[in-house]
This record gives sequence, C-alpha cells and structure tokens, in this order.
Amino acid sequence: MKQLIKPTKLNKNDTVAAVSLSWGGCDEFKNRYLQGKRQFEETFDVKIIEMPHTLSSAQDIYEHPEWRLQDLMSAFTDKNIKAILTTIGGDDTIRLLSLMNKTHFDIIRNNPKIFMGMSDTTVNHFMCFKAGLSSFYSPSLMFGYAENGGIPDYMVQNTKKTLFSSNVIGQLVPSKEFIVQKVPFEKNDIRQRIPTKPWRFIQGNTKTIGRLLGGCIDVLDFINGTTLWPKNDEWENAVLFIETSENKPTPDQLCYWLRNFAAQGILQKISGILFARPGGEFSIHKADAQERFLSCYTDYDTSILQVLKEYNCPDIPVVTNMDFGHTVPQFILPYGALCEIDPIMQTVSILESGVI
Repeated sequence: MKQLIKPTKLNKNDTVAAVSLSWGGCDEFKNRYLQGKRQFEETFDVKIIEMPHTLSSAQDIYEHPEWRLQDLMSAFTDKNIKAILTTIGGDDTIRLLSLMNKTHFDIIRNNPKIFMGMSDTTVNHFMCFKAGLSSFYSPSLMFGYAENGGIPDYMVQNTKKTLFSSNVIGQLVPSKEFIVQKVPFEKNDIRQRIPTKPWRFIQGNTKTIGRLLGGCIDVLDFINGTTLWPKNDEWENAVLFIETSENKPTPDQLCYWLRNFAAQGILQKISGILFARPGGEFSIHKADAQERFLSCYTDYDTSILQVLKEYNCPDIPVVTNMDFGHTVPQFILPYGALCEIDPIMQTVSILESGVI
C-alpha cells in the first residue's frame, strides 16, 4: 500500500471545523450538536467553528450536496483550521463524488490536516486516501463525543494519544465497558454500560504487520467499483478494519460482502482483519433485547471464518469484538498507519504516530 501524508497534530487552542457531509442532523437535534461541541471543546481545549452550511436543515443538506463539498473544501483551504470533524453520518455522502474533479483531490493533498469521522464518512476517508492523505476513523461530534454524561475517559485518552501527540500510538487496549443502548438524541438519559468481553483472536498464529485500510462495510459497498475504490496493489499487506452500521446487517450479509472482497482478490492480499463489535441498537423498553442482541455477536465471527475458509485464507489473523464503530467508546484508527497483529500475545498495536 502507498504511504500516506500525515497531518500535523492538534494543540490546545487550535480551531476545529465541524462539517455536515451526510445527514443534516445538527438543525433537527440542535441540543445534541451543542452538547457534543461543548464537551469536545472543554475536554480538549480547542475551539469548534461551523462552516457555512453545517447547521442547515436536514432537507437543505440533502438537496444540496454541492454545499457539503464546498464546506469540506473551504475547511481544507482555511489555514486557521487545524482539523475537520464530521457532525454525524448518514447514507448519501457518495453523492459528493460526482461533483468532484482533480482540483478537489489536489486541495485535500496540498492542505493536509486532521480529518475525522465514521460510518457514512467512510466515503470521505477514501477521498482522502485517493488524495494521499491519512485520515482518522473516529467518533463523530454527535455520536461518541456527544455522549450523555460526558465523553468516556477511554475515548478521551485515546483521542489525546492519537491526535494531540506525535509519539508512536502503541498497543491498543480493550475498553472495560461499552454502550449500544438506544436513547433518542433529544433525551439526556445516561445510557446503560455493559461489561465487555475480551477481543476475540479467532484465526491466525503468526504475527503480521500491515497498513490500516477500511471503514463501515455497508458504506464500502457504496464506493466499490467507483474511482474511490483502491487499486488491487493498494490492498497489498493492508490490515482491513471493518465495522457494521446501526442498521445491523445480518451475519449472512457480512458473508456476501466479504465474498465480493475475496472475488476481487483483496482477502488474498491483506495481512489481517480487525472487526468491530457489531453496531445496531436495542430499545430501552425491551428488557430481553440486550441478551438477544449480544447473543448474535459470534455469528459474525462464523461468517468471517466461513469466507476465509472458502477462499483458502486460513492464515490471516482475525480479531473481532473490537472497540471502534457503532458502539461507544471507540478508539481511533489512522488510515495507512502500520498496524501489528500478534495472535500469540493477543495484542494489536499501531507502530507509528498518526500525526507529525
């Protein structure tokens, strides 16, 4: 895989731009946005500013993908902005691609800065990848950083280590608890914390190293076959990190997506797979929903192993139940950074800094 440009680290009092590149939820749930903004500013001692259309209505954001692209390009070119943080995901960021040309990718490459987000923002991460910039698969402002009761300490420490320091990130550690319970954005209820089970090292017996590449697998399907999709040799020795959306695709659907990766020769090229604790949410009003939801987690492991067996990839290390994606808290993954998977010691480490 090609080596990507690293952006400059964040410092106290830096300016971070909040951008709405997918669903325009900031206007519909203004208090949630303001809560995330306040918590991020107070926790990390930075200032968050909005771009011209960040707070536009959801309908306007939907009807004007050109506004979204304008905001993104303006954030990259503004020298006073040191990082860009997406407000929330959605399902139609792919519409921005048809509006882009070489100039847009040049702007991203020539103005390297921290870009953060998750879920539908996977599309924007692959825009950065195509431009040659390392970006960061991270919580969004309204999901994760806006958690009721404050940003979980696990996320605070990982964000500081990844974005505010140029030291090697080092070994990732599991969280002690996680949150998947559904509480509407307009409510301030503290969501239930569930004790975690260890990350599962379900395949592999040899330590491997590769560069991080991946995202929300539902959204990877959106860009598959477009100009954003990496060339075959760019998957060589990659550590594929994948997570599922809050729509909770089934283990069978995961199997279908992975077969497509295998049919392209991608699974045969990579160095390892990191799979997040599956997303999806259960209602606070259904007492048995948590147990039923958690009981299906190992079914995803079965799907991954099935496809790897079908395509004769028995040696690829696979780690599942990890702390990124559509559960809280999450660690941050820098695209293109060297990642080591050690199935013997059962560790996952990022062997370099994410920023300079």
